[in-house]
Amino acid sequence: MTIKEIAQLAGVSSAAVSRYLNGGYVSDEKKEQIRKVIEETGYQPSAQARILRTKKACLAGVVVPKINSESVSRITAGIEQVLSRRGYQMLLASTDNDPDKEITYLKLFENYPVDGIILIGTVISAEHRKFLKNSKVPVVVVGQYTKYANCIYHDDYGAGKAMGRLAAAELKKAWTEIGESCGKIAYIGVTKEDKAVGVSREDGFRSGLKSEGILLEPDYVKTAEFTMDSGYHAALELLEQKQDIRIISCATDTIAAGAIEAILVYSRQNVPRSAADSGTRMQYVLNNSGIRVTGFGDNQFLKAVTGGIPTVHFGYKTSGIRGAELLLDVVERGEKIPVEIKLGFRLADREN
Repeated sequence: MTIKEIAQLAGVSSAAVSRYLNGGYVSDEKKEQIRKVIEETGYQPSAQARILRTKKACLAGVVVPKINSESVSRITAGIEQVLSRRGYQMLLASTDNDPDKEITYLKLFENYPVDGIILIGTVISAEHRKFLKNSKVPVVVVGQYTKYANCIYHDDYGAGKAMGRLAAAELKKAWTEIGESCGKIAYIGVTKEDKAVGVSREDGFRSGLKSEGILLEPDYVKTAEFTMDSGYHAALELLEQKQDIRIISCATDTIAAGAIEAILVYSRQNVPRSAADSGTRMQYVLNNSGIRVTGFGDNQFLKAVTGGIPTVHFGYKTSGIRGAELLLDVVERGEKIPVEIKLGFRLADREN
């Protein structure tokens, strides 16, 4: 099956079919006619011929820190939506949060026939900066700010500040009920090498508390990895060391899930038989332990099993969409003006 034959079956010109396959402009009516014929015939364009004709492979390399993450899945869904619509395919590489593997995959994609790379960033090291400055293909970084590449990032500082204010309000409310001496705020963060989650969120959180006259004391701060298990151990350590914690704020919802489980274990309450399943048990502990947990990310699974905790909703899918659009603008139109896009956030409390 050739482009000419597809054109004859669809009742359009060969040029229209070519534009459709290469992401060019085709009227909606012709686009639908071509789509139906391609779907009915199972036509697959020759990748080699396309590369020779367009000088593009219509492939984008996407490097992610891990695949079992709700936020990453939202971002990649946005990327895939744009790439698919514009005739590109995605090559996905997961690094298991290993910055060295990121560099390896970035170099691999650079030397593979991809038209561009999207990096869902965590750590921007000296090696990352060197690669971004010298890459032979366009690169867009999603999730971290960098001046060395086009980037889409979130207002982590603003989100942290808003959460700090919310936590302060909750603490002051508790003080009126149980007394000021019976409540402190603890924070579980992540490595400072991650400038967005590890630095900006925590700095913003501290600023939000400070604006309400509350300081985050050093003994009430722990660092965890991006896992539920690590959050569990960090929270359990806090609870064993400090008996006056009223709120545990966590840098991610995954860490927050671990903190909730730690509260469950530490409280050793007699959970009613009616609260036997894990989701109801978590709700019972949150309602009766006196300790509130907050997070960032608006994880839908956590919301389903707990009824929701105070958290921050980021436009993860939107960042993926914008990142893919930005990459293809560079690939297809040769856009040279550096682009930095900061996306907002929304507080999501359990009542929402």
